[in-house]
Amino acid sequence: MENHLTVVAGTQGYMAIEYVTSRKASKKTDIYSFGVVALEIACGRKPVVEELESNQVVMVDWVWELYGRGKVIEAADPKLRGYFDEEQMKCLMIVGLWCAHPNHVFRPSSMMEAIQVLNFNAPLPSLPLEMPEATSPHRPSSSCGTNTSERDKTSSSSFS
Repeated sequence: MENHLTVVAGTQGYMAIEYVTSRKASKKTDIYSFGVVALEIACGRKPVVEELESNQVVMVDWVWELYGRGKVIEAADPKLRGYFDEEQMKCLMIVGLWCAHPNHVFRPSSMMEAIQVLNFNAPLPSLPLEMPEATSPHRPSSSCGTNTSERDKTSSSSFS
C-alpha cells in the first residue's frame, strides 16, 4: 500500500510560502525557518499569536512593520526589560527578517552567510522598508529586492 501526503506537514509560522505551495523542502525553506526561530528568540514569542492585536498576530509581519518605521528594537522580548546589547538585538532581528524574506531569492544563500552577519563579520543586509509580497518560487517579483535609494535615505532611522 502506498501512502500519499495530502496536506503540508509543518508548524504554522515556520513554513516558507514556497514550501506550502510546492511541498518541497530546500535549503532556502530551512533558512526561512531559521529566520523565524531567530525572531522568536529576539521577540520572546511564538510566530503566530491569535490573541494579539491584528497587526501583531504574525510575528514576521509585525517585526517588519517596526523595522520599516525605524523601531525594530521595540519588538525585543519585553521580559528582558532592556537588558541586552541593542546592536546585537537589532542584528539578530534584521538577520531574522532577511532569512524570513517572503521571496526565497532574496534570502541568504546559505546559513553560513547569515552566521557571518550575526558574528559581525559581514555587513547587515539592506531590506526593503515594507515587507514585500510573497511570490511564487517560479516567478520572482522584481519588487521584492532591496530598494537601495530609498534605504539610503532612511538608513540611520531604520535601526533604532
